[in-house]
Amino acid sequence: MTGLLVVVGTGIKAIGHLTHDARAWIARADEVHYVAADAITTAEIHRLHPGAQSLARFYAVGRARHDTYEAMVQSLLVGVRAGRTVCAAFYGHPGVFVYPSHDAIRRARAEGLRAIMEPGVSAEDCLFADLGVDPAVVGCAQYEATDFLVYRRRPDPSAALILWQIGGVGDLAWNPGRTNADNLRVLVAELAPHYGDDHVAVVYEAPQLPVCAPRMDRVRLRDLPAVPLTTASTLFVPPRERRAADAAMVARLGLDARRFGLGSP
Repeated sequence: MTGLLVVVGTGIKAIGHLTHDARAWIARADEVHYVAADAITTAEIHRLHPGAQSLARFYAVGRARHDTYEAMVQSLLVGVRAGRTVCAAFYGHPGVFVYPSHDAIRRARAEGLRAIMEPGVSAEDCLFADLGVDPAVVGCAQYEATDFLVYRRRPDPSAALILWQIGGVGDLAWNPGRTNADNLRVLVAELAPHYGDDHVAVVYEAPQLPVCAPRMDRVRLRDLPAVPLTTASTLFVPPRERRAADAAMVARLGLDARRFGLGSP
């Protein structure tokens, strides 16, 4: 019998974001492996599948993330190669900032095994809802914070910018609770020429429990290195300016110029 790998997400908010599809796969799989962010979700996974195993056992302080992820992937593929249905449950959306999920699916398919991913609720979804941001209105670019710096991404100050994992910027190992203020100063130095160091951004953290409120701390960019952060901290940088519409392009598209503040066509 051909094995099957199913990757699901448990969402951000405990239990409430766990979809019917995710519940069904967790309950029916031969094996369940998971990374959960809270005790309530952990308990629910074990209620649905008492033999579920936590992939968090592969984390170790100071251990390179790549090594941790490799161990997770290998753990998932053992059962699939043996012909079993393996469900891997990751908090949030299983395809957003979850390297092991994509890597395991790629490897399984390369070996001729079946592998699928079911969507879940991500921190991005929560951010748009809590901050009242519609990316279709202002535009939005998003990067992992270290990636943003290492590859010298150029932000567009007329669009929103989301930087993920700012609490661990420049840290490629698993070090929960440690924030490098020097690296945050590097981040601010890269953002300041585009926005100004007095531009107000938001440090955001989605709530994991239904009774909790999201963290939405407004902070000037220059003050960011002194702000307490966690591994869940995200930086939302709103637009600094409004970009003017290109009159020639509006005309080429046959659009009403007045709709874009260009006066009569």
